[in-house]
Amino acid sequence: MNSEETLKPYVIGLDLGGTNSVFGIVDSRGEIKATTAIKTQGYDNVDDYVAAAVDALHVIIDQVGGIDKIKAMGIGAPNGNYYKGTIEFAPNLSWGHSGIVPLADMFSKKLGIPVALTNDANAAAIGEMTYGVARGMKNFIVITLGTGVGSGIVVNGQLLYGSDGFAGELGHVIMCRENGRSCGCGRSGCLEAYCSATGVARTAREMLNTTQEPSLLRELKPEDITSLDVSIAAGKGDKLAKDIYEFTGEMLGEACANFAAFSAPEAFIFFGGLTKAGDLLMEPIKRSYNEHVLKIYKGKAMFLISGLEGSSAAVLGASAVGWEI
Repeated sequence: MNSEETLKPYVIGLDLGGTNSVFGIVDSRGEIKATTAIKTQGYDNVDDYVAAAVDALHVIIDQVGGIDKIKAMGIGAPNGNYYKGTIEFAPNLSWGHSGIVPLADMFSKKLGIPVALTNDANAAAIGEMTYGVARGMKNFIVITLGTGVGSGIVVNGQLLYGSDGFAGELGHVIMCRENGRSCGCGRSGCLEAYCSATGVARTAREMLNTTQEPSLLRELKPEDITSLDVSIAAGKGDKLAKDIYEFTGEMLGEACANFAAFSAPEAFIFFGGLTKAGDLLMEPIKRSYNEHVLKIYKGKAMFLISGLEGSSAAVLGASAVGWEI
């Protein structure tokens, strides 16, 4: 630990989600010392949001000895631009969907500390490299499987941001060109439309309509089915639910085979709620990858589930951005 980390042993991590904003004060070992939260959408404009966030933060900052103990703050947010510290046209944020919000600068001025911001998938990648299963790795891809599909790409030990800060939207590579599902980005056939939690639920509804396979899922209203319902049914041995994961894993494996061609990663690391399915998802991913990948890459990449388990994972990922400043 260097002298600055001795004097300022903590960073703040903010996991800024569409529903909740969760803050944690984290030490260099990845231990969360204090936490708090506010409702992301509970404010009419971003100024009110930041004011409420800072009020909540002061309480936990005092618990660790005051702002002089805080080195920096890291934020993981949808549509976050690392270069500019801004959130840009985030569709699920009521105060951030129609323009560019200089959120890092706003928090920095209020708290008097450096603040860095990146998108949530990039934060997950930095978190894995700092605290998780990617420690010691220099080339890997984190794929987040939540409401959407995100990705953080690390090449030669550095996160890939591209020319404008928005590189790495692998959830929006097009996997189905004919009759592809509509995606929230406005295009059709994107990986996200099939392999996100919402995509898994859509697959379940389609399979229930197109097959006569008996299934526990038929006991539910189709519009109410979630990826969790599919996971529970698959865990009970439900064949249709297992077929849904087979379909999802097949597509993810093929996508990873394509991704290998541009960065030759030593590992693909999967992060998010869908990973709770374990081998039901991971085994078809591996099979499909080996079937589709170029021979020079076959057998080289590891397929891992995030080492940052539980509700604290996103906060840890965001906090890791703070250590990078």
